[in-house]
Amino acid sequence: MVEIINGIQQIGIGVQDVKKVFNWYRKHLGFNVLLFKDEAVAKLMTKYTNGKAEKRDAYLSLNMVGGGGLEIWQFKDRIPSVPKVPIRYGDLGIYAMKIRCKNLFNMHEYLKQLKVACLSEITISDKYNSSFYFDDPFGNKVQMVEESYYFSSQASKNGGVMGAVIGVSNMESSLDFYKEMLGYSIILYDDIEIVNQNSSNRYRKVILKQERNIVGGFGDLLGPTQLELIQLLDSRPVKIFKDRLWGDLGYIHLCFDVHGMASIREKASQLNYPFTVDSSNSFDMGDAAGHFSYIEDPDGTLIELVETHKVPILKFLGLFLNLKKRNPRKTLPKWLVKSLGLNKVKRDL
Repeated sequence: MVEIINGIQQIGIGVQDVKKVFNWYRKHLGFNVLLFKDEAVAKLMTKYTNGKAEKRDAYLSLNMVGGGGLEIWQFKDRIPSVPKVPIRYGDLGIYAMKIRCKNLFNMHEYLKQLKVACLSEITISDKYNSSFYFDDPFGNKVQMVEESYYFSSQASKNGGVMGAVIGVSNMESSLDFYKEMLGYSIILYDDIEIVNQNSSNRYRKVILKQERNIVGGFGDLLGPTQLELIQLLDSRPVKIFKDRLWGDLGYIHLCFDVHGMASIREKASQLNYPFTVDSSNSFDMGDAAGHFSYIEDPDGTLIELVETHKVPILKFLGLFLNLKKRNPRKTLPKWLVKSLGLNKVKRDL
């Protein structure tokens, strides 16, 4: 069976108020297409929720400029916990999501007017994409990255998720994992940098790009991606989710849209990164369905894999797209993917 990694489908964010988070990203960063909202019990995730099947609310929102979406995830019967200590750059796990943006200066000025927290200056680089950081109103780090790719022309100042900044403890082991499991074999940048000009705070930064030899399904919408791996060299990192549960506040997983789950399962086992969660056949999330699984990178960062079987096109007419019968090597027609935009939410929920 052919194995295809189509791109980053979404990044999971544990939140206190799923509607509030959706509304902010809808209004300010163009994630205004609500692909599904689903309330259910996460029966298969008990490995990461202290053995208890937790009830949760989940929204998946997209920005049709192009890129992955946001899976906004809220416990229903539990108050989510915050990190035990402030998260540092280089701590183990997902430090920030990367969002693509054509004009960093316009976006930087817009966010300045919104008075977002921790808005950094723009880092201009001829070695890798220029970028800047800020904190969303819910305490999540976001890196806005200059990148020209777009799927469709929209009014949004930015596109969707194009990657993540991930803290690792052993760069070589992590490079092997992301190359072998997910195809991130192109190194865009690899160097030692210093935090705040303090020579005792060195870190190694590696920016990776995915080979996209075959792209099917929603690959054009998701677009090219990059991962930024950070290893602290002079201090010991801590796990961002140490003593906390999947679903607590912060970035809970990075999810890839795939085809050929059986082949990926076999490869994961051979490489000693076996599936830790596997829906086995097809899960149902109300308006969408598919086969999902989880693996862990060498530091336990959760990577979700989803083979999509069904997505809504016109929910109010009961129209859904069945992907199981399509050639996985071919991307969906652009007009058909653009029809997802008919699920746009125009006002706060």
